[in-house]
Amino acid sequence: MGGCHSYPSATEADGKTLQPSGIGNEKLGINNNNQEARPYLQEQFVCQRITHADMFVLTALPPGVDKAEWLASNTVAFFKHINLFSSALSEFCTPSTCPTACGPDNTVYFWTDDHGRKLKCSAPLYFDYAMSYIQELLMDEDVFPTKAGSVFPTGFVFLVQKVFLLLFRTLAHIYWSHYREALALGLQPHLNTLFTHLTLFCREHSLLDQEDTEPLQDLITALGQQV
Repeated sequence: MGGCHSYPSATEADGKTLQPSGIGNEKLGINNNNQEARPYLQEQFVCQRITHADMFVLTALPPGVDKAEWLASNTVAFFKHINLFSSALSEFCTPSTCPTACGPDNTVYFWTDDHGRKLKCSAPLYFDYAMSYIQELLMDEDVFPTKAGSVFPTGFVFLVQKVFLLLFRTLAHIYWSHYREALALGLQPHLNTLFTHLTLFCREHSLLDQEDTEPLQDLITALGQQV
């Protein structure tokens, strides 16, 4: 598959870490988001990025590039970025702090097993299932071929849509349940950049339905004003 980009390094100005405002008394690792306040919407945080690159250029299909190839290479890149990001916060996401996999407004995510049964499980278990599923899919030569002249399977776009839904839910859970930890580690510019890129890419290539992104539509709108 074709190569994909990485984000440019932050400039000194972009790299400044703002201290959390009005949320410093919360204990790290405690999922306490049953509240109206959404710190990730505060103007001082929503404007932070690690790059000012044109995200629309990064998401659009380049001239002469096969669309399936473009979707495949970006799927691999997004998985690597988001898996790495979630790993940085994994110590705060435990069965005790996150007994259910949830997003904004306590939207609960159920895992569907191979028999079509919906399973309610803790966040770390849900996202372990999700990342393992994606990794196995990406390593399957019949789905994500790496050899020249290989053909992508029928239904490839459907599988890509499923991957991006799982990746979106991963970031949604981080924003909703672990944003304070992200702030404490100074990761909010990276998170905003990654989320903006992912949502724009999904919109450009029709990978997510509106109902999938609705729980974070307020953030999508706020970040879109910064693009």
